[in-house]
Amino acid sequence: MEARQVKAGNAWNWIVGGFGLFRQNPVIWIALFFIYLLVAMGLSIVPLVGPIVLNLLAPVFMAGFMLGCRALEMDEELEINHLFAGFKTNTAQLVTVGGIYLVGAIVIVGIVFIFFGADTMSGLFSGHMAEGRPPVDAEAGATPALALLIILGAMLPLIMAYWFAPALVLFHDMKAVDAMKLSFFACLRNIMPFLVYGVISAVLLVLAMIPLGLGLLIMIPTMTASLYVSYKDIFNIDTLGVDEVLTEN
Repeated sequence: MEARQVKAGNAWNWIVGGFGLFRQNPVIWIALFFIYLLVAMGLSIVPLVGPIVLNLLAPVFMAGFMLGCRALEMDEELEINHLFAGFKTNTAQLVTVGGIYLVGAIVIVGIVFIFFGADTMSGLFSGHMAEGRPPVDAEAGATPALALLIILGAMLPLIMAYWFAPALVLFHDMKAVDAMKLSFFACLRNIMPFLVYGVISAVLLVLAMIPLGLGLLIMIPTMTASLYVSYKDIFNIDTLGVDEVLTEN
């Protein structure tokens, strides 16, 4: 597998392609995300264990969405069962992807916690910042903001490693570590398209939230499907070739 470098303008094509997959069966797409949301909410209310399990299974569910995209592209029906299809193919490696991401996120937050201290970290989620009010001490407000920026910056490479990993594990039978390495370098090689993609996505998501958030019913499935389109573009994947790999597995 080798990632090719594409033009920055391809970012718009990813989103358009994602919307094209969504509009083939919007009702099922929306139903899939409502079911996933219910699963996520159910796991989240389980103390300690629930959020961990949710993070571990996130790549498995993403693999299901990728299989749904492939089905639509092959003129097949998108089904509710696609959401759980990732539990049938390379599940252990998909869970490993989620585990690596979770450990990486914990390490990043832990390091920032050690460096800045408990008071600063609590300032990220409570007090004046949570209430939307400026702190009395400007320096006290700047420190949590700096901690947040450091966390976001450190998380970016981890997100890059995660981005294509579920698709690479699912469609190409790759090990979790190898898939995450390849995903990272694929994103790095295409940093400009992803910057454009990020800006366009942010604008569209803001617009989607204006009509009582109803636009998110379209945008979230579209963005998910656009990941599949970007994967095919950057790795120059032919749908038939992917289908053959899945048959072999």
